[in-house]
Formats: sequence, structure tokens, C-alpha cells
Amino acid sequence: MPLLILAAGIAVLFILIIGFRINSFLSLILVSLALGRAEGLPFAKVMQSIEAGVGSTLGHLAVVVTFGAILGTWMVESGGAQRIASVLIGAVGRKYLRWAVCLSGFIVGIALFYEVGFVLLIPLVFTIAIGAGISVLEVGVPMAAALSVTHCFLPPHPGPTAIAVIYGANIGRTLLYGILIGIPAAIVAGPLFLPVMKNIRPSAPKGITASKVFKEEEMPGFLPSLLTALMPVILMAAASIASLTLPAESEVRQALEFIGNADMALLIAVVVAFYTFGIARGISTPVLMDGVHKAVGTVAMIMLTIGGGGALKQVLVDAGVGKYIQEMMAHSAVSPYILAWLTACLLRVAVGSATVAALTTGGMMVPLIASTGVSPELMVLATGAGSVFAGPPNDPGFWMFKEFFNLSVKETVKSWCVLETAISLVGIGGVMALAALGLH
Repeated sequence: MPLLILAAGIAVLFILIIGFRINSFLSLILVSLALGRAEGLPFAKVMQSIEAGVGSTLGHLAVVVTFGAILGTWMVESGGAQRIASVLIGAVGRKYLRWAVCLSGFIVGIALFYEVGFVLLIPLVFTIAIGAGISVLEVGVPMAAALSVTHCFLPPHPGPTAIAVIYGANIGRTLLYGILIGIPAAIVAGPLFLPVMKNIRPSAPKGITASKVFKEEEMPGFLPSLLTALMPVILMAAASIASLTLPAESEVRQALEFIGNADMALLIAVVVAFYTFGIARGISTPVLMDGVHKAVGTVAMIMLTIGGGGALKQVLVDAGVGKYIQEMMAHSAVSPYILAWLTACLLRVAVGSATVAALTTGGMMVPLIASTGVSPELMVLATGAGSVFAGPPNDPGFWMFKEFFNLSVKETVKSWCVLETAISLVGIGGVMALAALGLH
């Protein structure tokens, strides 16, 4: 019975978001309230669960996501993102252009949300493609694949960060494992996937080239831009490696774990960016603070949606649905990683939103982590892999890809949907491989 009620709740969520086009945050709160009552929680307890779920999820996440948004905004508006992309692309010949674009998207995408990165960087690579006389897909697809991979696997992106909070996973270790899985996923779905699309030859979209192209003297240097963009990754990865290799009493480990904490790593990166992307370029503090306001505005609704997902998670936990699933799976031979991936896949196809699919899966799977002893970090990545499965038409990313690349719906299915599915399959394959190697 609890699972039937849950299925009905997910169906209602689908109807609200897709059928009635109700905002995702409002839909999640309404469904959380209805599910809590249907599962037997009194009204007062349902509201307590919703408040606790929103608070516990956003308490840590708000700092990480906001700092990440500020870093990404400054990187783009200073010309740092253009510098990284232009140097990497200019360093290779025509033959390897797709690889350079994929690497550029992976590096820059770490600090940019998918939609923001897509809108800001795709016009830039289109400009390069038109100038080089090559298909826009040859540069656009590797960029889109890299951005999608960072979106579903790598903190400080909201989805993987939120799931890490729900599962109690170490964010630095999640990032480290996410890079190990994300690199092959980006390669397969990007440069290696292009030959499958050789018969799709869209005309170059009109008016889609970069509206703001920085001059050479306007951009920060390549090395400062690269190191600033990768600063959170370097610090969090160093902390994770130290925690795996050094004894707990080691002062070096303690120092690295302090500066490699997700909040501190991103704060340090923002402070460095304040200089490299701002003061060193002669950009005044008021202008930089305008970027902060813009960044916060960009992430406000994203964070509310994640808070709504946290509310649904807490209601499911307090209503005992998670425990019911745990007891059901106690003697099952299905790997928790596969179960999390399949659940996220189904929800992705049902509701479209990768973030909603991941957060809803998190609420259902969290009890399995303690009872089965699986790695919380790998569970984050399994959930993330499932959350991008199929790229269905009820996902805004489907239509964004279609319109930017000037494709028909059929061509979008053959390209975008297959690309997203490839990322999902490589992702869960990578999770199972890391689990088989004993990583925890």
C-alpha cells in the first residue's frame, strides 16, 4: 500500500508539472503534503517534516550553490571562460577541435549550471565553428555533452550536491569519483558520439553567434583563469586524497580537510576570483557585486526546487516509506546502485526534470545506504546517472538543444536523447566498475 500511494503521488507530481505547468517547487510541496497525509502522518507532523526537509537540504547546499554561481558569473563576465575555451581550441588543429571543445566544456562547466553554461558558451563555439567552416554539431555536441556530465556528476552543481547532502556523502570524494566517471562519459557522449550523427547536417542558426566577444587585452590570462576555475576541484580533491591516504591525526590531513571542505574550497575560489577576474582586470568592486546579485537571482529558484525535493524526501522518511522499501529490498539480489539508477531513470522519463528525478529518488533510497553498507558517494553518482536518462521531450533541455541546433524533433531524438542515454549508461557502468574495485 505505501508504494501504491507513492506511485500515485509521483503521478500527481507529473500531472502538476507537465499537465498544468505548475512551478516545480510548488508542485513538490503540494505533493509532499498530500503524500504525508495519505501515508498516515497528522497535519502537524507533515508540516514539521516539510520544514525540516527544506531546512536540512538547503542548510549546507545554499552556501555551496551560491558561491559556485558567483564564481561562474565572474568567470563568464570577465572573459575568463572565453579565454579557457579559445586557448584550448586554438592549441589544436582542425582534426582535434571536438576534443578541445569537450575539454573546455568540462573545465568551464564545473562552475556553471547547465542552462547558464549552454546559453553562454554555445554561441561562442558556434562562432568558432562558422569561422572554421565546419558543422555546428561538431563543436556543439561535445560542449553539450561535457556540460551535461558536470551537471549530473560533479559538485558544486545543485543536483549532485543536494543528493550528497541527502545521502550523507562526502562531497569531495563524490567530486573525485565523479571526475573518474565523468571524463569517459563526456568522451563517449561527445567526441566519440559525433560519427553517429554524420547524417544530421543542420544549417547554421541565424543570429546565434556570440553577442559579446572579448578582445585579447580584455581577458584575464589563461593560467589564472584555469587555476581559478579549477580551484574548488583541486582543493576538494586534495582533501579527499588526504582522507584516503593519511592517518586521522595527521596535521597535513586536517589542514587539507579544512580548506577542502566544500564551503571553504568555494569561498577560497571566490576570493581568488575576486582578484583574478576582477581587481587584476581593473573591474571595480560595485561591478563585481552586481555579478553577485545576478548570480543569486540565477540560483534562487533552483535552490527552492531543491528545497521542495528535500521536503518530499523527509516526508517519505518520516512516513516510513523508505523503511518499507528497505524491508522489501532486504533479501533482494538487485544492487542498490542499480535500484537507485533505475528509479531515477523512471522518474526522469515521467517528470522530465533531472533535479526533481534525483531528489525524489534520494528520498526513497536513503534508508538503503545504512542497511546495505554501500558507498554514499557512489549512490550519489548512480542517482545522478539515472537522472539524465533519455533526455525526454518533457525536459526543457530537449527543446533548448533542438532550437539552438536548428533540428527537427526527429533529429533531436536521434541526437540529444541518445547523447543523454549514453551519459546515463556510461555513468552507471562506471559506478559498478568503481564498486567492483572496492572504492567506498
